[in-house]
Amino acid sequence: MSELTLTSLLLLFPLIFIVLTSAPPTIASEAATKGYSKSIPRFLGKFANPNRGKSFQYETRYFEQRLDHFSIADLPRFRQRYLISTRHWTGPDRMGPIFLYCGNEGDIEWFAANTGFVWDIAPRFGAMVLFPEHRYYGESMPYGSRDKAYANAASLSYLTAEQALADFAVLVTSLKRNLSAEGCPVVLFGGSYGGMLATWMRLKYPHIAIGALASSAPILQFEDIVPPETFYDIVSSSFKRESISCFDTIKKSWDVIISEGQKNDGLRQLTKAFRLCRDLKKTEDLSEWLDSAYSFLAMVNYPYPSDFLMPLPGHPIKEVCRKMDSCPEGTSVLERIFEGVSVYYNYTGKVECFQLDDDPHGMDGWNWQACTEMVMPMASSRESSMFPTYDYNYSSFQEGCWKDFSVKPRPTWITTEFGGHDFETTLKVFGSNIIFSNGLLDPWSGGSVLQNISETVVALVTEEGAHHIDLRSSTAEDPDWLVEQRAFEVKLIKGWIEDYHQKRNSVFSI
Repeated sequence: MSELTLTSLLLLFPLIFIVLTSAPPTIASEAATKGYSKSIPRFLGKFANPNRGKSFQYETRYFEQRLDHFSIADLPRFRQRYLISTRHWTGPDRMGPIFLYCGNEGDIEWFAANTGFVWDIAPRFGAMVLFPEHRYYGESMPYGSRDKAYANAASLSYLTAEQALADFAVLVTSLKRNLSAEGCPVVLFGGSYGGMLATWMRLKYPHIAIGALASSAPILQFEDIVPPETFYDIVSSSFKRESISCFDTIKKSWDVIISEGQKNDGLRQLTKAFRLCRDLKKTEDLSEWLDSAYSFLAMVNYPYPSDFLMPLPGHPIKEVCRKMDSCPEGTSVLERIFEGVSVYYNYTGKVECFQLDDDPHGMDGWNWQACTEMVMPMASSRESSMFPTYDYNYSSFQEGCWKDFSVKPRPTWITTEFGGHDFETTLKVFGSNIIFSNGLLDPWSGGSVLQNISETVVALVTEEGAHHIDLRSSTAEDPDWLVEQRAFEVKLIKGWIEDYHQKRNSVFSI
């Protein structure tokens, strides 16, 4: 394969360009007084029905994993679920490749259903498709059940990215050995946290995987590598570009919610106004619910209808703002907010009332990970953000983690284990065969790699792209730039595999 320079990439795809981001006295004063520190936005949230749309054929299998790969201690093992398809695999004799998707923080069937790109390209490569589930999610529960696995800090202590990567490495190595497929190249795929895992696995286990497609992977969203305001600034700009009045309505709403909640019977009125299933206990719960909707809308601001998180129309932020702005004159701020947020939470019109908490146990796995090693500083700026202004407050964040899990975060561990500072030099010297794909509508893009590092560590950045849109199934509604982006990704992956075979053949010839 001939190496592609940045210039040739720009000539090939004029709609794909390389960008490097830089990075109301409303509730700001109150937030600052209280030492306010928001929880880290989750990548996914509550999924819609994963069985809608395309269906993919696979077998569900289980593999016995060590609880702790880095200790000789005789700890109980657990069953890791994985999905496998050998339908198009050309087999070990022809060294057919293995496409391994690095499972995220959720049920692996959700990711399999929403990662159609891997299934779409497997036939042309003659590839096996493998979707291993991340430990502590879905059915892959240590100690035999979710209740026991999530019981306390001791039982949760093995929920780490390092252990998950080791699971993937052990699984695929064992699988290849059992199939006499040691010579079959492995290509990694991952979106969001899964994209981070794909990147780190390529760097940590280069002898196991020949390359990685990391889509929407915020590997730089740690410590002081990117400004902490980046995420919420991008969410806000997505709304502002659709409608300034929509942006302003949302920005005003936070103070209005607090003001209403302080009135006699105010919480009850807010419960009624937002059609909540249970009585609102504090205004912060409603604000967090709205915050999540806006953040997720920015992530899945796809140009066509989708149901990755919720059933949504194409360009959902445009629809949210249209709903808010088209309310009759005299409509209150909160009524406009309800009309807009209903696009996210109730686009089908079938929801009778809204639950604010989609995790009744309050100890879902991602919150644990965010409180231990996945410490991503977040803040909201006064100038650019439509959210309440607040600074990143590590002390407050640490207190919250101790209250929830009785643990102290390790804010520098990820960069110690996987790197991040001076990432350009590190990836240029030690990295190869990694694609970082990002859409600038995605708020997580601000924490990813948005520039070419070398001829084999490539950044594909699209102006209109949202959260790992390139990993979704191809549709007749795909814009030209998305079709071109996927074609280029296929070309790069093909080059990795050809280069692997060429080098392998050269070694055997010698």
